[in-house]
Amino acid sequence: MFRTALRNVLAHKARLLMTTLAVLLGTAFVAGTLVFTDTLGEALKNSSARSFSDISVAVTDPAADAYAGAAQRNRRGPALTEDVLRRISAADGVAGARGVVTGFAGVADRAGALIGDGWSTTGTNFAPGAGGRDPRYPMAEGRGPSGPGEAALDAATAAKGGLRVGDTVRVAVNGPVMRLRLTGVFRTDDPRVSSGGSLVLFDTATAQRLYLSPGRYSEIDAAAAPGTSETALLGRIEGLLPKGGALKAETGRRLADDQAAQIARATDNLSTALLAFAGIALFVGVFLIANTFTMLVAQRTRELALLRAVGASRRQVTRSVLAEALAVGVAASLGGLAAGVGIAVGMRAVMGATGVDLPDGPLVVTPSTVLVSLAVGTLVTVLAAWLPARRAATIPPVAAMSSAELPASQRSLRVRNSLGAALAVLGAAAVVYGASTGGSAGRTPVAAGAVLVLVGVFVLTPLLSRPVIALAGPPLGGAFGVSGRLARRNAVRNPRRTAATASALTVGVTLISALSVIGASVGAAVDRAVTDGMKADYMVSMANYASLSPEVARGIAKVPGVSAVSPVESVPLRLGGRSQEVSGVDAAALGELVEVRMRSGSAGSLAQGRLLVRADVARERGWRTGSAVRAAYPDGSRARLVVGGVFEENALLSEAVLAGRVLDRHVRQPYVRQVLVKGADGAGPALQRALRDATGDNPLIKVEDRDGVRASFSGKIGFLLNLLYGLLAMAVLIAVLGVVNTLAMSVFERRREIGMLRAVGLDRSGVKRMVRLESLVISLFGAVLGIGLGTFLAWAVNGTLRTELDGLTTVVPPATVGYLLAGAAVIGLLAALWPARRASRLDVLESIKAA
Repeated sequence: MFRTALRNVLAHKARLLMTTLAVLLGTAFVAGTLVFTDTLGEALKNSSARSFSDISVAVTDPAADAYAGAAQRNRRGPALTEDVLRRISAADGVAGARGVVTGFAGVADRAGALIGDGWSTTGTNFAPGAGGRDPRYPMAEGRGPSGPGEAALDAATAAKGGLRVGDTVRVAVNGPVMRLRLTGVFRTDDPRVSSGGSLVLFDTATAQRLYLSPGRYSEIDAAAAPGTSETALLGRIEGLLPKGGALKAETGRRLADDQAAQIARATDNLSTALLAFAGIALFVGVFLIANTFTMLVAQRTRELALLRAVGASRRQVTRSVLAEALAVGVAASLGGLAAGVGIAVGMRAVMGATGVDLPDGPLVVTPSTVLVSLAVGTLVTVLAAWLPARRAATIPPVAAMSSAELPASQRSLRVRNSLGAALAVLGAAAVVYGASTGGSAGRTPVAAGAVLVLVGVFVLTPLLSRPVIALAGPPLGGAFGVSGRLARRNAVRNPRRTAATASALTVGVTLISALSVIGASVGAAVDRAVTDGMKADYMVSMANYASLSPEVARGIAKVPGVSAVSPVESVPLRLGGRSQEVSGVDAAALGELVEVRMRSGSAGSLAQGRLLVRADVARERGWRTGSAVRAAYPDGSRARLVVGGVFEENALLSEAVLAGRVLDRHVRQPYVRQVLVKGADGAGPALQRALRDATGDNPLIKVEDRDGVRASFSGKIGFLLNLLYGLLAMAVLIAVLGVVNTLAMSVFERRREIGMLRAVGLDRSGVKRMVRLESLVISLFGAVLGIGLGTFLAWAVNGTLRTELDGLTTVVPPATVGYLLAGAAVIGLLAALWPARRASRLDVLESIKAA
C-alpha cells in the first residue's frame, strides 16, 4: 500500500502542485521567521556584549537616565558626582574609571531633516584618557570634541548626512538647534547605531550642561585591574557609594546578561507575532489541502473501491491516503525550509534598503528551526488529509463497478449543519456577552466566542452557499446567458467543494476587514478626542516623545501673533495614597487652549491652586467638588489639595490637573510633553514658520496644527494596518492557490460534461466564460462572508475597548469594503485564467469518452 501511495503521488503530481505550494509557502513563513529572529537576536547580543567588554562594574543613577520617568528625575538624594568618580578611580583594584552622560540628540542633514529615528538619536560625552583618546570611540578621521562648540559623529550618521570633518553640523537636544563644528568621525559597535540610530559626542562639560548639571554623571564605568574579579570590585565600589540613595552598582557580566535577556524577550515577541501570521497562512492552507485530497478521493472512487474488492482493509486505504499526504508534506516542508532561509536573507536586505540598519552577523539556522519547520509542514498536511482519508476508507467495494462520484449523504450534511449551527450560536452568544461586558473582563469571552463563530460558520458554509450564490443567478443569467447560468449551477452543485474553496479566502478577508473596521473606529475616536478637545491652533512636541525644554514655551510666548501659550507638564503625584498622573498647565490660558467640559465645579479654580479630577477617577476614588485630598510631591513635601472641579475625559489632559506654578515649586525637571499655542488671528503658514524659528528649527521638535495632529495619529494607525495587511498577504496568496487548484481539478473532473456542452454548441469562449464566472461567484461569496464576520468581530472588539477609549463607535469604511469586494473579484478572475484556458482546449471526443 505504501508503494501504491507513492505511485499515486507521482501519477497526480500536477494536481498536487498547488497543495505542495501552499505547504511550502506556509512552512517558508515559519522557517523564515525563526531564522530571521535567531539571526537578529544573535547579532544584537554580540553587538551588545562588545559594548560591555571593557566594563567590570557600572554605577548608574536612575534619576539621570534620559529614559527615566518623572518620579525618578525629580527624586532628591545622592547623585553621581565628580567626587564619587574620584573615589571610585582611586579604589583598590580599579584600573580606570570614566563618567558617562547620555541623552537624546538629533542630527540634521544638509536639508535640515532628522537623520535616523527619533528614539535612537543619542548623545553622550567624549571621555579621553591618556593620549587624548577615548577607547570606546576610535576616530576614523579627525579628533574628539574638546569644547562647547565642537562635536563628533559616528561614521554611519556622517555618511547619511553627507557631513565631513570641519563642516558645521546642526545638533538639537530639546531646545534650539546648536551649530557645532564637526571635529571627528568615529567607528563604533554601539547597538543604538548599528540598529539605525545616530550617536553624537560632546565634551563632558557640554554633555553635563545639556542633559544633567555641571559635575554630574548618569553612569560611572570602572575597569578591574589584573587579578581583581568583577564580584570583588563590585563589593568595594558599593562601599564607596553614598548611603540611602538610589544609586545602583552592577557587574559588567550582569549588565551584559540583562541586556541579552532583554534582546531575547524582544526577539521572542517579534517571533511570536510573525509566527501568528504564519499560523494563519498554514490554517488557510488546511482548506486547500483538505479540498485537494477530497477531490482526489472522489476522482479515484473506482480505484479505491477496487483495492477494497481485492482485499485491502479500510485501515490500509486510510493509511495509503495519509502516506500520500506525508510524502507531499515532507517534500513541501523541505522546499519551505530552503525558501525560509532565503526569506530571512531577503528580509534583512529589505530592512537595510529601507534605512533600518541591523548589526552584522552570520546567518543562524539552528537544529530546532529545521525540526520545527519540517514538523509543522508535515503535520499540517497529514492532519488536513485525515478526514478525506477516512472518507476514502468508507468507499464500498461495489463502487468499483460504477464510474460516478459518490455524493455525500443527506445524513452527513444534516449532522454537519446541526453542529455548525450549534457552534455559531454558542460563539455569537459569547461574543455578544463579552462586548456588552466590556473592558478586560469581556476580552476572553470575545476571543473564545470568535473562534467558535469562525469554526461554526466554516462548518455551515455549504448550507450558506446555496442561498447566497442563488442571489447571483438572475444577474449572471441576464448578463452572460447560458455561461452565467451554468456557472451559478456549477458553484452550488457541490456545496462542500464550494465551501472549502471559499473558506480559504474568507479567513483572509475576515481578518483584513476586522482590522480595517477596528482601525477606522479607533482612528475616528482618537480624532474626535484630540481635535474636539483641542482649541489651540498648534501643538508643539518632541518627535521622540522626550520632554521639551521649558525654554521652548518661553520662546514661543514671545512670538508676535501668539495670544495664549501653555506647556502641558506630566508629573506623577501620590494623591490620597495612590499614584496618579497629573497635568500641569497655565491656569490663565487653559480655557483658550483646551475644551474642558466640567461636570461640576469650575476650571477657573485652578488659578486658586485647586485640583481638577477626571470624572472616572473621581467616581473610582469617591471624590467630588470640595473634597480634600492628601498630596505627596516628588520632592517629598506634602500638602492638602481641594478638588475644585470634575471634568470629562480629554486626550490632552491626564487623570488630574493642577496649575503649573504649583507643581513647579516641587519639581526639579518637569516633563513637558507638549506646548499648546493659540494665535491671535488663528492658524496660518506665517505663524507656523515663526513657531519653528522660535524652537530653533529643531528637527526633533514638531509644530503641528489640528490637521497635522490628526494626520499624525491616523498615520500611525495606517502604518500599523499596512504592516498587518502585508503579513496577511501570504494567507491571501495561499487562498488564491486554493481557488486555482479547485477549479483546475473541477475541470478535470467535469471533462465529460464540458465535452457534451461543446458538442451541443457551446464554443470555447463560452466555456472560458463559464469557468471564470464560477470562480468569480465563489470568490465573491467568500469575500461577502468574510466582510460580515470581520465586521461582527470588530464590533465586539470595539465593545471591549470602550472603557479605555471614550466615544468609540464602530465605523465600517465603505471604501475598504469596496476594495475587498473588488479585490476578491480580481482574485477570482485571475485564479480562473489557467483552468478556463485548459477547459476550453479539451478535445470534445476524448472528453465525452472520459470515464
